[in-house]
Amino acid sequence: MVCLSLVVAAALSWVPRIWERGEKIESSDWGIIILSALLMGVARKTLMMFGMSRTSPIDGSIIATVVPLIVLVVSVAAGIDSFTRRRVLGLFLGMAGAVAVVLSGGTMHHIESELLGNVMILTSGVVTALYMVFFKRLVAKYRITTLLRVIYTLSALVVLPFGWSSVAEVHFAGFDTHIWLAALFVLIVPTYLPNLLLNYSLRYVQPTISSTYSYIQPILAVALSVAMGLDRLQADTILFAVILFVGVWLVISSYSLPKKIVRAD
Repeated sequence: MVCLSLVVAAALSWVPRIWERGEKIESSDWGIIILSALLMGVARKTLMMFGMSRTSPIDGSIIATVVPLIVLVVSVAAGIDSFTRRRVLGLFLGMAGAVAVVLSGGTMHHIESELLGNVMILTSGVVTALYMVFFKRLVAKYRITTLLRVIYTLSALVVLPFGWSSVAEVHFAGFDTHIWLAALFVLIVPTYLPNLLLNYSLRYVQPTISSTYSYIQPILAVALSVAMGLDRLQADTILFAVILFVGVWLVISSYSLPKKIVRAD
């Protein structure tokens, strides 16, 4: 699925080339673009797919909301942002909640989740944060469709030698309509389209703000998982999620606080 999803995303990324003119990428930018392909294309997709196979939808989606906190840390380390008391408190609470959810994997009430799966989801969040911070400059410099075309093409070329043998062993003739629809959804919807929208958002807002919309993910995951009987919402999960959400809220709300006006008498 990792191999096929990246190949499909690469194919979709070439569609805008039908009506767009070619755009030359400067040689000095190829290093960060190749790194982005390895991070956002190969590493994030692999960690997310394998991680979700080893954790529950609810735990995985809650862990994924730690991205804004990681973005803040990376932004501060890169000199793009700064810490305040409010942000440090939010970072502490958020990371405490995320770590609690991660460590709950494999416990008595979380038999659907494994510690390894939770760690993979957390690591994919770190990869996403690194991408959002360090790739923002190129997003403002080139067309989004140009960047995604290069990133997904490189990603597909990297994974094809490792995944094609597994693809060749799949008995596609045995797929029924339900399996085909589920497979096509995974191959098309969660890869190219979200990254297209994510990169457009980076043109207009800070990475920390853009990443806050991951809040929607656990809400949908809880609703769908419980409704479909795929998972159960545990009391400790609710507590950990509240702690995490409060931490992220403290960080995000700090960006909208009015600045104090200093009068010069």
